[in-house]
Amino acid sequence: MTAARETPDIETSSDDYARRFAGRAGAWLLRRQERAVCRMLARWPGASIVDVGGGHGQLTGGLLRQGCEVTVLGSAASCRARIAPWLARGGRCRFEAGDLLALPFGDRAFDVAVSVRLLPHLRRWDRAIAELARVARHAVIVDFPSARSLNCLTPALFGLKRRVEGNTRPYRLFEEREVAEAFARAGFAPAGRAPQFALPMVLHRMLRLPALSRLLEGLCAACGLRRWFGSPVIALFVRDGGAR
Repeated sequence: MTAARETPDIETSSDDYARRFAGRAGAWLLRRQERAVCRMLARWPGASIVDVGGGHGQLTGGLLRQGCEVTVLGSAASCRARIAPWLARGGRCRFEAGDLLALPFGDRAFDVAVSVRLLPHLRRWDRAIAELARVARHAVIVDFPSARSLNCLTPALFGLKRRVEGNTRPYRLFEEREVAEAFARAGFAPAGRAPQFALPMVLHRMLRLPALSRLLEGLCAACGLRRWFGSPVIALFVRDGGAR
């Protein structure tokens, strides 16, 4: 029997989800994510990118400013709504609807595959990694919440998180080893990692003070806490034998 399609990006592509990142604190959170991804992409200038589950539009503008050709893959036509302004300009941004776990593209169709805000909401996350690796010529960039972080308190704090965010969902925590093993099975090796926040993102949303958040995260980085316990982790994997 065919497994049911997984469509968590329909929610992350919604205006309701985008409200989690409203205001100065939300903009600060997204800037850190965008900068980390764009730094990893710097070695492939003008790359062709497929952003799987990227209808949230969190990376679209940054990828285009970096000179990339961007295809956003969403699981439904509704996932194009938040990236409509970029689509309307034509040229280097397009949208396609398809199955997140059976991407409608040929092998190595893009220089780099990117996917953020997706893996922790998929049951068959390892299948998603295999598909990202299949369509990527050079590299894949993903993010995931680390089990080696304060995210391990999520079950105890889920009620508070829901009150703050309004629409939070349960999500999976990952050991970095298991993500690396899934990529290794697809012929990809780790080539970079950027832990985003030592403190939970929900705390920064509650503070609503980016200057204070920067100070706190800077202190955590200075004493090594972010390097070892930061989450979510943005990770770069390259085809084994590629540039490290």
